[in-house]
Amino acid sequence: MSKSWIRNGYAKVAGMLTRAKPGNHDLLKGHPAAKAHAEEASKSQDHITKHVKALKKEFQIYRWNPDNPHSKPYLQSYEVDLSNCGPMVLDALQKIKAEEDSSLTYRRSCREGICGSCAMNIDGSNTVACLKPIDADTSKPTTITPLPHMFVIKDLVVDLTNFYQQYKSIEPWLKTKKPPKDGKEYRQSPAERKRLDGLYECILCACCSTSCPSYWWNPEEFLGPAALLHAYRWVSDSRDDFTVERLQALTDDEKRLYRCRTIKNCTATCPKSLNPASAINRMKNKHLVSMPVEKAESM
Repeated sequence: MSKSWIRNGYAKVAGMLTRAKPGNHDLLKGHPAAKAHAEEASKSQDHITKHVKALKKEFQIYRWNPDNPHSKPYLQSYEVDLSNCGPMVLDALQKIKAEEDSSLTYRRSCREGICGSCAMNIDGSNTVACLKPIDADTSKPTTITPLPHMFVIKDLVVDLTNFYQQYKSIEPWLKTKKPPKDGKEYRQSPAERKRLDGLYECILCACCSTSCPSYWWNPEEFLGPAALLHAYRWVSDSRDDFTVERLQALTDDEKRLYRCRTIKNCTATCPKSLNPASAINRMKNKHLVSMPVEKAESM
């Protein structure tokens, strides 16, 4: 009986896989950036498969070693055979580190676009390496550098201490003044839960904050898009009882919130297709509506 059930289940799964069409990314519906990356990866892999004989791709990678503090940073070139390499930039970095240069240093963990560890600048755009497809055009190199305007610890690893301190400062946890009615959990309606969509998905990769000119020039004063996106997530949560206090804390020093100039680099670069600029604007509106008219007009 059990063997028959397993056999039938296997046949069903096999049937589904054989019916699946190549390039079908329906599972990524509603995630345009992820869908675009998947489609680009599929095209790159198809191109690689068709030209499997000689596909050597040059990667120019930023190098700097704190053990040699007087040496200037430089770009080091590596040749990677794409015919036996995975489709993403992180796959190329893994291959280089494993087969060519074990001293190459970078962060990585999940390789699924969840942890945000492998954030870096690839060909001029901030993104996470595990979601960035390798450009199959071998006539030009792929340039990889650390996240911009950050202190470099070594190679592609930057110091995120200030970034995490700013995240901590917005108190990213549920704060309530009374226990739940049933003594077990704080409940939300589906509509209240839906307000958090586009906010809670942030993976704290720092791609948005390090692409923001306002954050480049004022990292000690301006909290940056990532921290403010999370701040708005808690301001919007129907279960939280400290909305007024949270807004007050963000605006005691106006530079923490109002340094944002809605440049929208943060939205353009987010690998999770989120919109920090919109969240910041909505939080500004929420704050201004709660203020006396005279004070709001003076801002």
